[in-house]
Order: sequence, then structure tokens, then C-alpha cells
Amino acid sequence: MKTQKFTLIALLAISCTIAEGTEEGVTPEQSTTRFVELSLYPPQVTLGHAGDYQGMVAVATQADGVTIDVTDLAKWRVGVEHGEKDALSVEEGVVRAASDGVARVGVEFAGLRAEADVHAQGTAKEKPVSFRHDVMPILMRTGCNSGGCHGSSRGKDGFRMSLFGFDPAGDYHRLTREQVNRRLNLAMPEESLLLTKAVASVTHTGGKRFDEDSDYYAKLHDWIAAGARNDLEGAPTVTGVAIYPPKAAIGAGGQMQRFVVVADYSDGTSRDVTSLVVFQSSNESSAAIDAAGLVTSDRRGETFVTARFDTHTVGSQVLVLPTDEPFEPRPETPANYVDELVSAKLRTLRVHPSDLASDNEFLRRVTIDIAGRLPTVAEVEAFTANEDPAKRTAKIDELLKDPGFAQVWGLKWAELLLVRTLPNRVEYKPMFLYSQWLTEQIDSGRPLDDMFGDLLAASGSSFTTPQVNFYQIEPDPKKIAENVAQTFLGTRLQCAQCHNHPFDRWTMDDYYAFTAFFTQIGRKTGEDYREVFVFNSGGGESKHPVDGRVMKPKFLGGAEADVKGRDRREALAEWVTSPENPWFAPSVANRVWAHFFGVGIVEPLDDIRVSNPPSNPELFDELGEKLIEYDYDLRRLVRDITTSRAYQRSCEPNESNAGDTRNFARSHARRMPAETMLDCLSQATGAPEKLPGLPLGSRATQIADGNSGNYFLTTFGRSRRESVCACEAKTDPTLSQALHLLNGATVAGKIDSGKLIEGWLEAGKTPVEVIDAIYRSALGRPATEEERAELTPLLGDDPKPIEPLRDIFWAVLNSREFAFNH
Repeated sequence: MKTQKFTLIALLAISCTIAEGTEEGVTPEQSTTRFVELSLYPPQVTLGHAGDYQGMVAVATQADGVTIDVTDLAKWRVGVEHGEKDALSVEEGVVRAASDGVARVGVEFAGLRAEADVHAQGTAKEKPVSFRHDVMPILMRTGCNSGGCHGSSRGKDGFRMSLFGFDPAGDYHRLTREQVNRRLNLAMPEESLLLTKAVASVTHTGGKRFDEDSDYYAKLHDWIAAGARNDLEGAPTVTGVAIYPPKAAIGAGGQMQRFVVVADYSDGTSRDVTSLVVFQSSNESSAAIDAAGLVTSDRRGETFVTARFDTHTVGSQVLVLPTDEPFEPRPETPANYVDELVSAKLRTLRVHPSDLASDNEFLRRVTIDIAGRLPTVAEVEAFTANEDPAKRTAKIDELLKDPGFAQVWGLKWAELLLVRTLPNRVEYKPMFLYSQWLTEQIDSGRPLDDMFGDLLAASGSSFTTPQVNFYQIEPDPKKIAENVAQTFLGTRLQCAQCHNHPFDRWTMDDYYAFTAFFTQIGRKTGEDYREVFVFNSGGGESKHPVDGRVMKPKFLGGAEADVKGRDRREALAEWVTSPENPWFAPSVANRVWAHFFGVGIVEPLDDIRVSNPPSNPELFDELGEKLIEYDYDLRRLVRDITTSRAYQRSCEPNESNAGDTRNFARSHARRMPAETMLDCLSQATGAPEKLPGLPLGSRATQIADGNSGNYFLTTFGRSRRESVCACEAKTDPTLSQALHLLNGATVAGKIDSGKLIEGWLEAGKTPVEVIDAIYRSALGRPATEEERAELTPLLGDDPKPIEPLRDIFWAVLNSREFAFNH
């Protein structure tokens, strides 16, 4: 039924497309809906035993980027290059082999052709059912080893399995050795509880998992009948998994696209595992995927469909587009590669970007973002009066030299690196020196790879080598490993401590092998009790909790490290900051991007995984590559981002981009971080804040200790630096914040303390001119005519209406326009 519905919808869509594309008087170049490409997936097929098969998918692409699954509508052919004439066949997109041979499978549709290579070898040999490669995947696919079933810590109904199959040997033992002749009955396989419960022929809390006539039942039955053999030792391992098509852009309202998944093994074989993977969709309101890998579109949007097999998770981006709405891209000159890649995605989504922000909006936004302060009145006047078309770029270059730049980024890295005092472990002096070191590195322009490589490999005194305090704040090797992965690689390893990660590739082996880099850190106290020496002790190992194995240091997703005769952390630092590392540069670049847009290309910033993909993969990769190309120069990357039209767009939405939050079609108002907001309040009112541990006039971005602060900073979400999660610093508005601004002492107290209104009046400004001065000081713009007209009657007849002007100042500082960067 699904195939019939799929074919009917596809046929209707394709018929309309062909009709539109061949309308009389319309040339192929003028048609925006003609087919321009036909693709066949997978591009190579290997069949290795009797009964082996491979599902294939044919996808036609229109000129407007919309793709259509034409597997059931295309003409298929097989050209045998080696072997018997009928060695290979294709039926309903499934390739099978009757005998060994080599062929090219071809597909034709709408005048387009595509081909794929097929190799069949060993097809006369029956392949026995494998516990590792058949039974374990079936248990995963049917949910038997999930947390809600037998994979929970205590199991279910007296039967426990390892969560998501992280312990195959233990699972085999519990299946075959516990409750002998009940879970598995070798004499009468059909009486095995493994089968009778799964088909619900006996009471099963988990309900029916599959039918007796299913392939799952047949596989499990055959495995039991053959003696339930254990092939865990020496069995080929899964080296990679691929999902096809790698991306799709389908029409809204019921269009369908099927997916196939192929696994590659260490013995060189490959296999169609579509029926064994666990499929998921990140956004079912736009497109849902069923257990067979068939996606059905709903409303406009985008989703990412993932397929999990063994310890591998792969994904494919699916865009759901309105095909009944005309779309004509508006001409726009890109400032750089950022705009080219953002605009390419917006054109595919059929979204128009907003116009550029005004000069006043841009100046305030970029000054807050880069320098952590408001533009001065003089800066506003000079910038708005400047008619040079390159003035925005010139202002960015000027702000990149501002001392506030290093303070903003020193604060950001201090939050992520947990710079704070800790009772009986980290005293104020070494922590303060650590914070100062971070700011100085940014201020000097030191490349980020050098800076972080130095930190990861650091040894010495916490006084003279402040970066060693990274290993003082968290002494547990496992926590250090988690923090390093999350901070520098954007990878969350925590789940793999107890079981294989359910949404990523990381296993328990990966976790404890990575932890091994930090098990030989030694510490001793100096003559000054506040001073600690960090060094390589040369002893200490990481052991796997399941079987007690000593885990050798191994890079995530890579090879074992050569650490003979050297500090393990030095080897790790070289790998982390290497240009070949696929995570470091993109992760850092993503954090930089998020600072200026309020959201990362990957969000959350520190959860980069296949099942949490970037909203713009090409942009994500390019930013990382640019950071490497720039030798990790932070200022150059910031310049690229802030000079782009994408950053400089207005917050005003248009009809097509009103709902966009992840594709940067417009700017979004962002609440200022707590430290920046307090600094801006102090600057706007001329009333400096006395901050703990710092002289009067210092900025809140200079506070070194994460445990220091004041009521304002705490209320407005300052990071306590208790975890490396980027979510520690909060900018979500709360009732407490509103009440503090309205009734607290900060705003009113600073207006009284700064006495700017009295000063302006004494300098000869009229009350109306003071209103303008308030707006310029706080909002970076003069008051509008409407605002003056509303506020002037409040001034009364007093030539120096101080109290009414204070009220106006208070109202402006309490406005959303002040609290938000926009």
C-alpha cells in the first residue's frame, strides 16, 4: 500500500513537472522545473553470498533543487560485463545475483541516465546466521536492548541485556547460559522464549516485536537451530556505514523519499542493512521516517534523518519545500564566502533574506559584540556622518584593536575552562593569574592552536605557568577527558562512560582509551600553600570497568598514540590542535559564529555529532577550514563573520523568513550577557561599578573568579563555571531580572550616581536636547520625532526638570531596546 501511494504521488508530481518543463514556447534554459540530474545510489554494490541483495534508489533533481524519488518510475537495465548473462537482476530497485559476475546497473528517466557498478562473488555459498552481525542488530532494531526494555540497569522481567549492545559477550552469555532451554531451546527452536515472547505467543511485557513470517523470526530461528554459535572472536567489525541518498529536497504535503543503508566490514565486504538499522527523524512535523526508511513530507521545514547500526550513526539532511509557490531570488552581492554559503542555503529553502540594518543598528550591534561596550556618542556621530561605503569594514577593523575584544574572549574562554576558586584546591592568586593569562593570549593575537596546545600539555608551577590550573580545577581523569572533548572538540563523551553512546559513534572503549591520556598527571604543593606543581608522574592507567582491560591512550576516532618516553598530554595536544583533526577547528569556529548570531551552526555548540548536524554543513566546514588557513587567527575569522551581509542584516522579518531561526536569513535580538549588560549600564550612566577583587572603573568582563560577582550578575545569568557546557551563561529573560531593573538599586542608583542629567543641563543643553543625549548614550541613536512628541509634555515648565529626565532615563534603560543587542 505504501508503495502504491508513493508511486501515485510521485507520478502526479513528475507529470506536472514534465508538463511545465515542456510547455510550448518555453526553452529548457527558461524552465525552472526541468530535470537536470539523475543519481543512482549506492554507486557501488558488492554481493558476497547466496541470497545477498542490495536495495537501490534513483533520484531525479530539478533545476530548482527539488529532488524526486523515481525508483519505481525509471527504466532499469543490467549490462553484464563478466559472468553469465543472467548473473544479476534488478526488480523494484533491488539487485540480486544468481551467480558470480560483474555488471553495470543503469537507470533511465526523463532523458537522463545514471549507472552503478555491481560485483557478485561467492554467491553459491550460504552464509550462516551470525550472532554479532544478525542477532545483535535484530535485538537493537526491535528495541530489546533499549533503556526502556531489557537494556535498563536491572533489566526487565528477570532478563538483562547491555544497553544498546555495548557488551556483546555478556549478552551472549545471558542468552545462552541463563535459564538453559528456556530462552533458547536448541532442540525445538520455536519453543525458545526469545521467539515466543517476541511474537507474543506467550505473555510479554514488551508486546509483539515482529511476526512469525518476518525475516527477523527466520534469522533468530535459524541461529538457534544451528546451535546458537558464538562468532564474537575474530568476527569482522563494522568499519563504516553510509546512508543514501546523502541529502534530499522534497516537496511538502506527502512527497516520499526512500533511504537505503550500507555497512562496510573489516574483511572488505559490504551489506544492505536497511532492515536492521534504527531510523529517526529530528523534525517529524516536517518529515517523518518509518522503520523501512521511507520519509514522508508534511509541512515546510527541514529535518535530519539518522540511521544507527552497530556503533555507527549516519544521517542525511532532508529539506521540505513548498513547490506550489513561485520563488525568484533577489539579486544580492555577497561580501565574502559567508554570504555565498548562507545565500545558497536560503535559495534552496526559497527564503528571501532581510535588508541590511541601519547604520545606528549596525554600529551598536558590532560594538557590543566585538568590544563588549556601547558606542560612544562621538563614535555614533562620526560614523553616521561618514559617507564612505567601506566605513563598516573600517569600523570593524578599528574595534578588533579595542582592548575590550581580548576581555570579551578572555571571559568566554574563562567560562569554558572553569576558571574559579575552589576551597582547599584552587586559591585566588593562581586562578587570577590563569584568567589574566587567557586574556593576554587573546590580546597578543596568539594563534588559538598554540594557546590551547600549550594549555593541554602544560606542566610547572600554578604561579609561573598559570595554564596548569586547568588540571587543578578538575583532578578526576575521567572528568578531564570529558571536559577536553566537550570544550575543544565539541563532543560529549559522558554517555560512553557506562555504555555505548546511543546517538553517536563513541563506545566505552573510546571513553576509557581517551581517559588514559590524563591518568599520569602528578600534583604537589609548593612552599606557598597556594602554589601547586603539575607534572607527568609516569604512572597510572585507565581500566575498562567491564573486563578490567588496561586501555592504551587512543585518539578519538583515530589510532593509538605513540606515547613511549613522553608526557601523554603532549601527544594529545598535538593531535587536538592538528589541522587534520576533524573537530577542533570547526568546533572553535562554531563557538565564534554563535557569539555573533546567538545560535551556532551546530546547536548546542558542544554537541557535535551525526545525529545533531549543522544547519549549514558547507558553512560549518568552510569556517573551520578558514580558521586553519588563517593559522588560527581569531581576529581574522571574526572579521569575516562581521563584514558579511548575513551578520549585518536587520531584525525586521519578511514574509518568507519570519519563522527562520537557524539559517541566518535575518538578525535576531539577543539579550546581552550579564557582564556586558552591567558594563553597558555603567557606561550609559557614567557610574562605574565596584567589582569584587578589582579597582573602581574595571569592567565586569574582567572579573577573574567564577565564584565572585554581585546580585545583578547572578540575576542576569552569569556563568558559575561549574561545567564546561556553553549553556552555563544564560541570557533568557526572567521575572527576577525584570523586577530588579524596575525596583532594584542598579538602574536608579547609577542614574543618581552618574549625574549625567545634571551635567548636561549645566553644560547648557535644553531638556529636549537632554532627551536626545539620553537616547544617544543608551541606544546609540537620537530620539525619533514621535518619541520627542510623547516625552516633551512630561518635562513641564521647569527649565531644569531633573526628576522627569531621570524618569525618562530610567525608562530607556529598562526598555528591551537597551537590554537586547539587535
